[in-house]
Amino acid sequence: MPLLELRDVRRAFRAPDGDDQLIVDVPSFDVDAGEQVAIAGTSGSGKTTFLNIIAGLLAPTSGEVVWDGEVVSGLGEAKRDAWRARELGYVFQTFNLLGGYTALENVTLGMMFGPGPDREFASSLLERLGLSDRMGHRPAQLSIGQQQRVALARALANRPRLVLADEPTGNLDPRYALEALGLLRDLCREQGAALICVSHDPRVLDDFGDALDFATLNRAMAQEPQGS
Repeated sequence: MPLLELRDVRRAFRAPDGDDQLIVDVPSFDVDAGEQVAIAGTSGSGKTTFLNIIAGLLAPTSGEVVWDGEVVSGLGEAKRDAWRARELGYVFQTFNLLGGYTALENVTLGMMFGPGPDREFASSLLERLGLSDRMGHRPAQLSIGQQQRVALARALANRPRLVLADEPTGNLDPRYALEALGLLRDLCREQGAALICVSHDPRVLDDFGDALDFATLNRAMAQEPQGS
């Protein structure tokens, strides 16, 4: 049984003219435990919407998201939130760090929605990511690359079974992009977590070796215009 299955998942949004605009239409998609998958797609193709449906941040208009045999897309909002905190990690393109908190606090605060804060494990993740001397720094005191590493630590802090990465190198200097990707992939392997990485960066896609084409996966891309 796959860890994650999508069955006839569709998501439409109301356009300004009042018509429904179909953004995601994925007949079938699955990921096994520990599998690492790259999905290639252009900006605005619906990749972020696709990830947000998987994460339970958006409910599909129709279809099912199945997690380890259980239909989670039909859960209420509170139960979806609890499931996501327990099972998923999310690396957002814009990092979404809390500016008033230190690197260590950003990681431990994320743990509060899962099994609970574990300062020792949070510290070990930041050390593993080369931030042992930056734990007390706030995001504004960190470089973009360092902020990205804090975001990686936060995504892995609850020991998720699946990590979603939305353009994880999009805001990084090319010199550090593949290094950050390598750290993400290594940490997922160490924790036994599956990984879904969406990107339009050819360097990222080449690192995986065999990326899925979102234009093939998503039937809605045959329609114009597309959402993000």
